[in-house]
Amino acid sequence: LTEGNYTDITQQCWDYFVDLMRNVTTSELCEWKVISRPYSELQGCLEYWAERLNYSYPNALAEQYIFQSHHRYFHNCTLEHPVYFDPPEDVLLAMIMAPICLIPFLVTLVIWRSKDGKAQA
Repeated sequence: LTEGNYTDITQQCWDYFVDLMRNVTTSELCEWKVISRPYSELQGCLEYWAERLNYSYPNALAEQYIFQSHHRYFHNCTLEHPVYFDPPEDVLLAMIMAPICLIPFLVTLVIWRSKDGKAQA
């Protein structure tokens, strides 16, 4: 009984999503600021009713609707120009400090090896 109710309700969630997506133009389909509300509404509706009906979430039916949304609306959305982000500060600091800390060690190694070479000659 619960599964039947959830199936009916998820269809209503999907219908509402499709209705919201009617307001989105083709050129806006890949703009997150435009599609985030309908997409979040779909996800929220699926999750809310799963919890209300004591049905696990995520579940196969909810995932099917999410995949369906991607297949129907967002399949052409790819990053033409990848967006690059700065690494976190601790990673950046490590990337800067590692070579700086290696320099005195390498200088010492070169001096030590050159002195060792003179002693052998």
